[in-house]
Formats: sequence, C-alpha cells, structure tokens
Amino acid sequence: MSVVTPKRFTIEEYHQLIELGFLKEGDRIELIRGELIQMVAKGTPHTFCTTRLCRQLDRLLGDRAVVRCQEPIILPSNSEPEPDVAIARGDEVDYLAHHPYPEDIFLVVEISDSTLDYDQTKKLELYAEAGIANYWIVNLNARQLESYSQPYQNAQGKFNYLSKQIHLPNETVAIPGFEDALLDLRRIFPQDAIAS
Repeated sequence: MSVVTPKRFTIEEYHQLIELGFLKEGDRIELIRGELIQMVAKGTPHTFCTTRLCRQLDRLLGDRAVVRCQEPIILPSNSEPEPDVAIARGDEVDYLAHHPYPEDIFLVVEISDSTLDYDQTKKLELYAEAGIANYWIVNLNARQLESYSQPYQNAQGKFNYLSKQIHLPNETVAIPGFEDALLDLRRIFPQDAIAS
C-alpha cells in the first residue's frame, strides 16, 4: 500500500506558480509551511476593521514605517502569509526586491472572526517561530485586541508568546516600536460592537 503525501512548495516554487499563471491574484491563497492554504472570504465587519486600522496606522506613523495591508511577508518556514496588517521598517522602496522578512517587522496583525481559532493557534505559532516580536489579533467576536509579545520555544519544541495582554475597545494602545504613537481602539472596532 502506498502512502500519499501532499506536495510541499518552497517560496521560490510558489513564486514560479504565480509567474506562470497557475495562481492568480484573485485566488486568495497563501503559502503556510509549504502548503497552499485557501484564505477565507472576508465579511463586512472584517473589511471595515482592516480599512480603519490601516488608515489609523498610516496617520499615526506617517513616513516612520511602512504600513502594509493584506500584503505578503516572507517567513523562514517556507511560508508567505498575507496578514491583514504588517508594520515594517524603512519605506515602500525597500520592498521592491522582496517582501519584508521577520527582522524587518515591528508588528503583524490578524483581524479575526471566523478564523479566530486558526489565528490563535496556527498563525500564532508560525509568527512566534519566525521571531515576529509583536503579534496582534483584533478579536471581533470578543470585541477586544489580543496583544502578544516575547516569542519563545517551550521544552516540547512548540512556539508561543510569553506575554498576552487584552485591550478593550475603549482603550488606547501603543504601537510596538513607536510607543509615542497611541492607537485609539474606538476607531477600529465597528460602532455596533462598541455599543453592545
């Protein structure tokens, strides 16, 4: 009896698939640990939150960093996820030749409703393993921001973050790497979420 194993792709092979037209921009696929993963369609609250968050971060940071919205980043585990938001050092021109690497990134943000479990487990482990220093989950279900920092590997070899803080929609939170830039979470969460 033969065992069927899935084909895993390197980042280079993934880029070749895109260049050859096998994968198109509208396909909504990301490369996670060598596997092609179909991204979930985004609902209205998710889209609203992403748009507002990107606009607020752009206003707060100006030219001090690059705010990338739903754009790829490159991780060493044959992964090229497309987080909802990533804040990277430098400016846009720095990423003409390649997407940001972990050492370029101040913060990665996932906005979560239907993908909450995946973002709190698989994505969290992926970002921690890559050494992403700060990872936020905008938890639309619980109407809170989950702020993770200090990636580490435990005795069993699993990756996680030592610190997890919860911020409520009426709070402000400092943007990692830019402690003078305070994000007002009331501007991020949909109004009906704040009222309830």
